[in-house]
Amino acid sequence: MVQYLIALAPTFLVLAFFLLGPFNWSRNHSWTRAITCAVVGAIALRYILWRLFETVLPYPNDGPNFYWVWFLFIVEILAFFEVVLFLVLMSRYVDRSAEADRLARDFFRGDEDELPTVDVFIPTYNEPLDVLERTIIGALALDYPKDKLKVYVLDDQRRDWLKAYCKERGAIHVTRPDNSHAKAGNMNNGLKVSSGDFIAIFDADFVPYRHFLRRTLPFFSDATIGIVQTPQHFFNTDPVQTNLGLENIWPDEQRLFFDEIAPSRDIWDVSFCCGSCSISRRKAIDAIGGFPTESITEDLLTTLSMLNKGYKTRYLNERLSMGLAAENLTGYFVQRERWCQGGIQTLYLHNGPLRGPGLSLFQRIMFLPLSWLVQYLVRFTILIIPIIYLWFGLLPLYFTNAADYISNQVPLLTAYFLLMLWITPTRYLPVVSSAVGAFSTFRMLPTVISSVVRPFGKPFRVTPKGSGNEAIGFDGYSFSWIAALILATAVGLIINIVPETSHVEAQFSPIAACWSGINILVLAIASLICFEKPRRLFNAFKLDEAVHVDGVPGRMVSLALDKAVVAVPTEARFESADVTLSLEGFSPFKTELRMVTQRRRSVARHGDKEAFYLHLHFDLSGAARDKMIVKLYTGRYSQDVRDIDKVAVSINLLLRTFGRTRTL
Repeated sequence: MVQYLIALAPTFLVLAFFLLGPFNWSRNHSWTRAITCAVVGAIALRYILWRLFETVLPYPNDGPNFYWVWFLFIVEILAFFEVVLFLVLMSRYVDRSAEADRLARDFFRGDEDELPTVDVFIPTYNEPLDVLERTIIGALALDYPKDKLKVYVLDDQRRDWLKAYCKERGAIHVTRPDNSHAKAGNMNNGLKVSSGDFIAIFDADFVPYRHFLRRTLPFFSDATIGIVQTPQHFFNTDPVQTNLGLENIWPDEQRLFFDEIAPSRDIWDVSFCCGSCSISRRKAIDAIGGFPTESITEDLLTTLSMLNKGYKTRYLNERLSMGLAAENLTGYFVQRERWCQGGIQTLYLHNGPLRGPGLSLFQRIMFLPLSWLVQYLVRFTILIIPIIYLWFGLLPLYFTNAADYISNQVPLLTAYFLLMLWITPTRYLPVVSSAVGAFSTFRMLPTVISSVVRPFGKPFRVTPKGSGNEAIGFDGYSFSWIAALILATAVGLIINIVPETSHVEAQFSPIAACWSGINILVLAIASLICFEKPRRLFNAFKLDEAVHVDGVPGRMVSLALDKAVVAVPTEARFESADVTLSLEGFSPFKTELRMVTQRRRSVARHGDKEAFYLHLHFDLSGAARDKMIVKLYTGRYSQDVRDIDKVAVSINLLLRTFGRTRTL
């Protein structure tokens, strides 16, 4: 017992450091980040040196186990370099909102006639009208002089109904004779028919907030800025949130990158364009010969090409748009496989991080797609190490004793988890984040391998969105992998628990048992993501506004393009199901009362008393529907999960995992 307490001493020191230091510091100061990341880096270096000199080099060349030990160490070296780059990146932070305020005062101080012209590009391929209308109406509603703003809908399917819709709304419908070079080719065609000084790009499923240009354009006062990128927020839940049942207590998967990693990349001048929700200087685009077509991720390559010419990308971490996250697992993997393949493609290109001129050594390193290349290999390796040991007796390292292992690996894991919880307190939970990573591994690892071997083997694929994309699916491929690994781990444990069948006799066994248990828990949670749940086409926004229903005063608590929920006093009575809704800014319009529920209103929002909740459905068209789109999607409301409810997440996942296990 004493030796284990001594072995835990480094872990206690790590806990003391975080409790006395970072957890009492602001995470938005570069000096606090630098100190914390340096300490975690030192702990990681201590671990990797222990691995090399104590657990790898002493291992004799005695057959398969020798090669297995060295293979695992090489994987860990790759993971170590990824962690070091992450620590360097996250050691600095910048918030450019104050800079945007200062620049805007000067930029918009003069005559409006002197403002630059802006073209908004909306590239589209197969999105239906219920997706496109929000983006088009939102772009037309931008707060900018109308004679300085043009909206171009770049239609790569040459649809007559979309041409008619654009003409009616005042947007410019653009087509081309073929679909060569996919999105990049489509936007290059847009360059030929437009002439604005700046080009704002919104994918067909993203709606700009009205003040988007007011916040981003001022950064171009610096002639070296070629692109200003803003974060991507969503008005629907992604399939991970939905399938895990965490819609209201766990944020969407991309928040970690856009809220935390992207601002840190910005201060190092390695921020990059993410395609949608960005604005570019036309002169910079012309300097690189238009949007690059060599990669299926033209946005990343645009950034690299501009860096080659001396232009930089700025990142403004403000909510300035809202879009549609991947609605099902098919779309989820189409997106991520495209990002992965495109990132790896840059390694082979003349304007990529390895060969592109004008890049500093630091920029070359930071633009390497190391995360794509390493993370899924590491995750898969973590899942199979206990299985290989339990079934074949192959040790992952030259093992001395459990105390030595605990003294070196546990402090590193503790330091890393505490660092993530400090830097990203509302975006990270170890078990859930590990489960999401494990779930993605089985599809993404083959993509990584194929992209390295044949980087240009797969063409550009558009992420399916909107109506016609409602099918409820089941990811049998990933589930089969998960089930097989759970079964192999569990059976391996059982075999080696029973003395008569056990064939491992090393001191590593207790650690292998703990490792196996954690893997089974992570995989069980990951299995829940495989079962798709029904989704809603139109997502309602929570709000609190005064309305009248047939003259009865009430409070609107939820609103979507086609329905609303209104709280009215319990004494309210209505003669028919056809009722009139009076909403500020709108002429009264007819709605259908489909359901009435009764419950206690919350103290914070409506007072602690019983109320009727009216579920109203309607079908707006023309100018009224356009006005509702502007109201809902251009800046007044959001669907944020601002804080992780760690207790709620844990209980929810335990109940769902146990329930699903019993069902299976």
